[in-house]
Amino acid sequence: MLISQLKIQFIESLQDEFPITEIESFFYILTEYYLGIKRIDMALDRDLEISEAQFQKFEKAMLRLKDHEPVQYITGQTEFYGLEFEVNKNVLIPRPETEELIEWIIQDHQNKSEKLNILDIGTGSGCIPICLAKNINNAHVGSFDISKEALALARRNAQKNNVEVDFREFDILSAEKLDEKYDIIVSNPPYVRELEKKEMHKNVLEHEPELALYVQDDDALIFYRQISQLAKEALKENGVLYFEINQYLGEETKALVESFGFEAELKKDIFGNHRMLKAIRK
Repeated sequence: MLISQLKIQFIESLQDEFPITEIESFFYILTEYYLGIKRIDMALDRDLEISEAQFQKFEKAMLRLKDHEPVQYITGQTEFYGLEFEVNKNVLIPRPETEELIEWIIQDHQNKSEKLNILDIGTGSGCIPICLAKNINNAHVGSFDISKEALALARRNAQKNNVEVDFREFDILSAEKLDEKYDIIVSNPPYVRELEKKEMHKNVLEHEPELALYVQDDDALIFYRQISQLAKEALKENGVLYFEINQYLGEETKALVESFGFEAELKKDIFGNHRMLKAIRK
């Protein structure tokens, strides 16, 4: 089979489930992953022959995509903030808004000469602490997660990206205090309410880990409350707390954090939604 014929069959197989542009994006991701062929190379050689074994890989991928499994779980990898990360069903696929949160932190702190002690809470794939360790000089970065599986993957990602992060298994909701003093605490905790599930795509609802996503409607800010309480004592004077937040609860989250004595500000993402918060301990 020619690669041009494979592309036609791939699109026809998935056209009832996804927009054409998204199907083409899946196809180019998979051709690079399975065949080592970039989009530009494919355009230059439309007569490239695909072996039966290679075709079977695409067939299996098409079935998984029809089931709305994220393409990143099929390839087992994703790019985030210019780095490559392993991902699987035990962790969320890193989002662009989290890149914006990381960029905010780096811009605030990358030129500081003093050694910074940074804590990330809820590491998942390790994308936040690894990117911070990679881009902030003189930083010691620690990271907590309740999931053993997520921590194992995060450690592999740190090794892959040649950074040192102190990963620890830790249940933040059960903690009474943190054992160290920090310059920066950052978290992208679960914040999607049950009532918002109707807005979620099937690939998220049916495949990404619920533990990392959802909170109860009647206590949607449970993680923000607990982390703010702990950060009040664990942050050094003028230390900074950064959160990724629910876009519908920006003012509520800001008010909660300020109730613990922080000076807080909201920041909008590129789509104009309040998705980030910075709070300074005074």
